[in-house]
Amino acid sequence: MDFDLSQHIRTIPDYPKPGILFRDITTLLGDARAFRRAIDELVQPYAGAKIDKIAGMEARGFILGGAVAHQLSAGFVPIRKKGKLPHTTVSIAYTLEYGVDEMEIHADALVAGERVLLVDDLIATGGTAEGAVKLLRSAGADVVAAVFVIDLPELGGAAKLKAMGVPVRTLISFAGH
Repeated sequence: MDFDLSQHIRTIPDYPKPGILFRDITTLLGDARAFRRAIDELVQPYAGAKIDKIAGMEARGFILGGAVAHQLSAGFVPIRKKGKLPHTTVSIAYTLEYGVDEMEIHADALVAGERVLLVDDLIATGGTAEGAVKLLRSAGADVVAAVFVIDLPELGGAAKLKAMGVPVRTLISFAGH
């Protein structure tokens, strides 16, 4: 029997602003079977591949990335908003829909040449994920792929990462934004 993960995603209209349909994964995370299935499907193509680290973007990428790291026996690198990490960091500015923000990792989080899988809950415009790929590459990482539970393909984020030479895997696509 087919298991439809999209049935475990809650849609909240007009959040965080009018006209946006927010795709909430907390309902998926709260369902043990759906959460397990999502992690299994994110991991499956990389089982047996040599993945050194999983990089997860704040904050839902920490939840998913930690589980993926465990399944792949890989280390975990948190990608945080500027000022949240306690040790020496490397950072990058990236473009959001309405401005610029910065994200960072610890300077010693990666060894040059390590194979890294980027994980987050959703890819929309791709600005944050693109910044994360650039940050990881600046630290010497080989970004093997980027994986997301949800893709909003009309916003072009997955295509943006693919244009950077990063394969993208998503489990669910939703029309609109």
